[in-house]
Amino acid sequence: MSTSISIRIPDELAEKLSEISSETERPKSFLIQKALEAYLDDLADLQVALDRLHDTSDPVVSLSDMRKELGL
Repeated sequence: MSTSISIRIPDELAEKLSEISSETERPKSFLIQKALEAYLDDLADLQVALDRLHDTSDPVVSLSDMRKELGL
């Protein structure tokens, strides 16, 4: 199942989208969906990283300690 969403984007971005759509022979909706999926995945990864950064019970390992542990 899918949902239709209407958005407004700047003309320059719409032109780039049209160019890439033509070059890749993919529908604009496909490219927008893939871009949104990638953005949301990155945003989720960023949130996990920020949560871990602010978690005082999660120890920070120095680069030199990590290299020693890995035998490098």
